[in-house]
Order: sequence, then structure tokens, then C-alpha cells
Amino acid sequence: MNTFAPLAPGALGMVLVGSSVTVSRSLVHAPLFATQCVRYAAATLLLLALARAARVPLLRPRGREWLWLAGIAATGLVLFNVAVVRGVAHAEPAVIAVAVASAPVLLGVLGPLLEGRRPSRRILAAAVVVVAGAVLVEGTGRTDAAGVAWAALALACEAAFTLLAVPVLRRHGPWGVSLHAVWLGAVMLAALTLLTEHPAALLTLGPARWAAVGHLAVMVTAVAFLLWYRTVAAVGAGRAGLLTGVAPLAAAAIGALSGGGIPGPPVWLGLVVVVAGLALGLRAPRRETARSGPPRALEGSRPCGSQSADADAPVQQPPVQQLDAVLLPHRQPPAPRPGLPGRRGAAGPAAGRRSPGP
Repeated sequence: MNTFAPLAPGALGMVLVGSSVTVSRSLVHAPLFATQCVRYAAATLLLLALARAARVPLLRPRGREWLWLAGIAATGLVLFNVAVVRGVAHAEPAVIAVAVASAPVLLGVLGPLLEGRRPSRRILAAAVVVVAGAVLVEGTGRTDAAGVAWAALALACEAAFTLLAVPVLRRHGPWGVSLHAVWLGAVMLAALTLLTEHPAALLTLGPARWAAVGHLAVMVTAVAFLLWYRTVAAVGAGRAGLLTGVAPLAAAAIGALSGGGIPGPPVWLGLVVVVAGLALGLRAPRRETARSGPPRALEGSRPCGSQSADADAPVQQPPVQQLDAVLLPHRQPPAPRPGLPGRRGAAGPAAGRRSPGP
């Protein structure tokens, strides 16, 4: 089994997230809440259209699921943007970027705990290596106490975007979590726009800025969210969290290709360190390659005899046509209990058994 196949969607999603750094520069002077509201509203319509075209069932949240989904929207979509914008007013952008790049450590510790597993020491060691490489890529910068606080808030929001999705991914899957988080975020941002900004300011945006909003809505929101949550559902939050180290690499590469110049030696060294950390954490030990299936918190039951050594065990990515059956297990027929004799049909004994002689 190819243990890296389930990681490919998340890695591609982080590449798209890294592209947002360059694209968002054109929106620095645009109204923050209004443009983000348009972004998430457009992403909602796109996700609805794609789900209908793919015939993906979308379930209505119930009970505490509303709290988890609203938490994703409030932290990962709304508060994160506020922390970044307010943070760069007190700190250099590199400070915020390094804080966000530290998310693998939080995900490596808290992700397995939410999934009912012990954190893997190998994943934690790899997370530290990835963060060190990201620091080399992004560099360091000056800040004050307020900048440190905003950077810490940005880090917490970045981790919450993944961790708060763990309890609802089993029932709603990547499609449902992405859609509900996005439309809830759009509603929150619309309220903030009416309270703090003038929606008419959107009329002053030129074609270049609208193109940037479109890229953020389609690629960085709708597509990247689906790819990311698909990987989280497949391999767990801790192992998937290492892939966030791909984002600063993609940002540096796209910035260089768009005219930012050739990166210096620290950036190249950071790239090597991040790749080494990813190779350490994403590689599955041989004894774990026989295991398959989603993490226990998403699977709904804990296999007998499982130990902490399988905390970062690889999982098998289900085919697209089987996503409904895997992510919505309550629709599957109950499995027969082991040890019970086969049922006899109305026409005779159970199949495979000989009828007694006269």
C-alpha cells in the first residue's frame, strides 16, 4: 500500500494556502471583513454546486455539532484573519508567519488526544524539525508585547481550524465540514462588515483585486478546505499537521517566481530541514503498514489490543465512490456478530452446509 497517497491531498491544499500570501498582497488596503465575506460567500455557492454535481449527501448539523462548526468558522476563518491583520501592525510579518508555522507541534500533541490516541514521539520530533525549518524559511523579525499576543492568537486559531473539525468529520466528512464552516464564517463576517465597515467600499475594488478575491474563494477556500479535511479524516490531525510546513515553502517559491528574487541560503537550508522533518514524520514504520482504516475517533471504535505504537499508523484512502459509506457509517448495515451460526433461509439450511441424510 502506498502510505503517502492519503497525504497528497493535504500537501496540495497547503501549496494552495501558501499561494495566498502572494495573492493577498493586493488586498492590503481593501476592506478586510467585506472582502473576506465575499470570499467565503462565493466559496459556499461553489461548494454547494460541486456537491450537487458529485451527488455528495450533505447533512444538517445537530446538537453540539453546531458548536464545533461555529468554532471552526469563528477561529479558523474570522479571528485568524483579525489576528494576522492586527498582528502585523505590531510585529514584522515574519513573526506572525513563524507563529503560524508552529502549528504542527500543537496538532501533534492535541490531535491524537482528540482522536483517542497517545501522541507519537516520532511525530512530535518531526514537528519540531518542521517548525525549525519554517523559521529558517520565514526568518525572524522585531515585535512588541502586543505583537507576541497576536502571533499566539494566530497560532491558536490555525490549530483550532483542524482540531475542532475532528469531532464532526466522521458524520459530515470533508464536504460537510467545509461547507458548514464556510457559510457560518460568511455570516459572521457579514455581521462584522455591517458593524465596522462600509459595504459600499467593495465598489472601489478594481479587476486585479476581484481576481485575488476569486482565487482565494475558489482555490484557497473551496478546493484547499476539501483537500485538507480529506487528509485529516484519513490520517488524523497529528500526522496531517506536519503538512502545514509545506505552506511556507510554497509561499517562498511562489514569491520568487512572481518577481521576489532568488531566496538566500537560509531559505534553502530551511527547505532542506522542512523536507527532512516531513520525511521523518510522514514515513510509516514497517510494522504499521498492515493497518488500515480511519483514526479511531473517526472510526467510532477502538480495535482490540491496539497500543500507542500505532498512534501515527497509515490509513487507506477510500475510493471517491465509497466516501459516503466510509464517512457516513450510520447508513451501513450492521456487521454480523462473530461466532454466531449462519441463518437458515426459508428454502433450506444455510449455504455451505450439507443436509443431514435420512
